[in-house]
Amino acid sequence: MAAALASSPLVHLTASRLRLPRPRASVSGAAAPPSCSRGVRLGWRLTVGWRATRRCDRLRCFSNDGGGGAEEGEKRGEEEASAAAAPAAEELGSERSRSGSFSSSSGTYSAIFYFDQTPGASSEPPLLSFSVDNIDTVKLLELLGPEKVDPADVKAIKENLFGYTTFWLTREEPFGDLGEGVLFIGNLRGKREEIFAKLQRQLRELTGDKYNLFMVEEPNSEGDDPRGGPRVSFGLLRKEVSEPGPTTLWQYVISLLLFFLTMFSCVELGIASKISSLPPEIVSYFTDPNATGPPPDMQLLVPFVESALPVAYGVLAIQIFHEIGHFLAAFPKNVKLSIPFFIPNFTLGTFGAITQFKSILPDKKTMFDIAMAGPVAGAALSFSMFFVGLLLSSNPVGASDLVEVPSQLFQGSLLLGLISRATLGYRAMHAATVSIHPLVIAGWCGLTTTAFNMLPVGCLDGGRALQGAFGKDALFGFGLTTYSLLGLGVLGGPLSLPWGLYVLICQRTPEKPCLNDASDVGTWRRAALIASVFLVVLTLIPLWDELAEDLGVGLVTSF
Repeated sequence: MAAALASSPLVHLTASRLRLPRPRASVSGAAAPPSCSRGVRLGWRLTVGWRATRRCDRLRCFSNDGGGGAEEGEKRGEEEASAAAAPAAEELGSERSRSGSFSSSSGTYSAIFYFDQTPGASSEPPLLSFSVDNIDTVKLLELLGPEKVDPADVKAIKENLFGYTTFWLTREEPFGDLGEGVLFIGNLRGKREEIFAKLQRQLRELTGDKYNLFMVEEPNSEGDDPRGGPRVSFGLLRKEVSEPGPTTLWQYVISLLLFFLTMFSCVELGIASKISSLPPEIVSYFTDPNATGPPPDMQLLVPFVESALPVAYGVLAIQIFHEIGHFLAAFPKNVKLSIPFFIPNFTLGTFGAITQFKSILPDKKTMFDIAMAGPVAGAALSFSMFFVGLLLSSNPVGASDLVEVPSQLFQGSLLLGLISRATLGYRAMHAATVSIHPLVIAGWCGLTTTAFNMLPVGCLDGGRALQGAFGKDALFGFGLTTYSLLGLGVLGGPLSLPWGLYVLICQRTPEKPCLNDASDVGTWRRAALIASVFLVVLTLIPLWDELAEDLGVGLVTSF
């Protein structure tokens, strides 16, 4: 037993005393299992992390005596358990009976074994307990971390997959976020796509569906491959580690709750668009920071809910159309997506939605296309609403449907402010308030939300597209720049801070690598992304007062 405890990989963690049930004897007349001998078998079972387990059994006592009663069997079990614990305590050099300490290369342990046999005590069976101190953190993290690649499989893969005709292996390195995989580094001996397809096929024949093979760019490479393009290496991860898990019931519940909250925030946005006709006490309470007194009666807003629905429907339609774009692009590629988690926001109605990949992406083109499909669909519908709303705003026939909004709204975006100025004219825009159709508000909010989601940072749509087109290193540099611009308020104006916090909390992590992470997306995809980022910047940069006054966007002197 001392040897078993000494070889335990747990070190540097103080654990509370573990109490194990005392073994019971078998009932009289019951035959013992064939594989068990008479006496006591002591073991322990510890399950840590996700998959790391150390197999052992509960304390059990089996009896082959067919004539003894239950009492005799239990008494015999106590004697044998005590006899089994005593040598272990003596071997550990204990100063007290049933206790001792020992050390190993990993650290120091202490153990205490005892039986509660007080007369008149509870009928609960006596317990055997021990405590483990000073557990090694490094080895504990190995148990808590994801399951690693089997060394025997690595040896078989090196012998059967790699060679002169495929990939000449030179060295190995850890692969994965926690080093749970193996990265094979060497020299490619053919066209990368053909070699990769051949290695994947041979891996399935050798190990079945146990592992996923990734083709990635070689880290710290000194030059490109002689055949063109970057040098590549092959990473090996267990399937259960590399593939995303399924959507759980709780995630469906949370998604539904967030959708209802988003509907409420969109209705609130529609009510706020009627600010010129809302009761003065409500407007003053929510807009004047120096307002005092009890809050106004919110029932006064009920008559305005029906008139707020067009804006709410427009904002929700844009976001749903955005998500449909993602799913339509993912379906032909056999890529599974999670249910969208809508993020409510009272200024724009919604900050968009979080949609996760639920399967490994085959290549970077797939990542780029799925990431861009949503913003393109959402932006197309948003701009259609925005432009049609501007045309209806300048038409006297539909004057009864217009709402008055502060002209300062159009100073929130350089691009959208200029388009509004060109459509409505100087006289309409150079005033304290502007009469516009509700579609303008819905389209404006949709375009702003789409632009925010196209920022090249984390796992936003823009971050995924940039990672697919230029790689994770480029995403890191663009991400730092984006965070800086948001922190300084250069992008997004008053929404820069809440949006930056939202990204830091929910969307800061880049996507995991594709199976073929060394693939090229092509020139036209990169050009489309650069043009999109340029439009995003123009949309999110607010108009400063001097430029707004010169262009006639809003009446700056009135504020």
